[in-house]
Amino acid sequence: MDASAASSPRRAGATAVHSLHRFVFSVPHLRPAVDFYSDFGLDGRQIERRVDLYTFGNEHRWGSIFEGRGPKRLEYMSFSCYPEDYKPIVGRLTRQGIALGKPHPLADEDGTWFVDPDGTPVQLVVGGKVSPSSKIASLPHATKIGTAAAPSRSTASKVRPRRLSHILLFASDVPRSVRFYCDTLGLRLSDYSGEIIAFLHGAHASDHHLIAFAKSDGPGLHHSSWDVASLDDVGLGMQQMQDRGHPHGWGVGRHVLGSNYFRYVRDPWGSFAEYSYDIDFIPEDSDWQAKDHPPEDSFYVWGPPVPDDFIINHESAARRSS
Repeated sequence: MDASAASSPRRAGATAVHSLHRFVFSVPHLRPAVDFYSDFGLDGRQIERRVDLYTFGNEHRWGSIFEGRGPKRLEYMSFSCYPEDYKPIVGRLTRQGIALGKPHPLADEDGTWFVDPDGTPVQLVVGGKVSPSSKIASLPHATKIGTAAAPSRSTASKVRPRRLSHILLFASDVPRSVRFYCDTLGLRLSDYSGEIIAFLHGAHASDHHLIAFAKSDGPGLHHSSWDVASLDDVGLGMQQMQDRGHPHGWGVGRHVLGSNYFRYVRDPWGSFAEYSYDIDFIPEDSDWQAKDHPPEDSFYVWGPPVPDDFIINHESAARRSS
């Protein structure tokens, strides 16, 4: 946990999760996952038939990837809250008639389990705040007068993301998913575009979104997004992955909603990992006004053409063919 998280900010009157604790998915073979995320700049630690995803210098386990028996599959998500919010959130779940279930067979932490409208298991745990509690410092990218500012390519350091920023999931009904996660976990709507896409933030201070939903015919993990320290790191990350045999993706560009600069890299299963720099931050005392943005103003300000496969839900396609 970084120093800013130790202050434990709270929004007055809000009983809500404060962080996306972990995301978990499975893939047919683990070796490509180890190689991809190592090339991406994460600290992947393999334990038998799974690899845990860490960022260097941070002991929080952001994600886990298991070796499964079929195509890539989102297994579950875990959200964390302050100790004093745990029982009230569980009580809210039961009052809303949401069935509490058994732990996911891949889980190794205690918590409360339930299922979202698309059938994805969700875990609630008590845990330290790992979403940012203040705007994380970013490195300037303006040219220094009288100095050669660019690094030489031969000496550029490997890009290593600092933390998980968010994940984006496919959903069969985006407004329904928004209502569910706001009503149960206390997440708050940041921005949206009709029934196509929506972004949710944490009430107790977080990035513009810690989870987002995009329209599809079923659930699935579209991408995980990882914070880097500079705009240069976004470009260096793109080059780093190209040099290591991962040329396909989208960017460099800049989003409208969230404002972050991005480079998406396609993984071996058709989903993406994103290098993200300078995303909007929403403090715990901010009354952020969610707006419905037209499609042309909801995606990106500038960037290359969007690849044809960028919005394909490969998990849904695999379910249809099985």
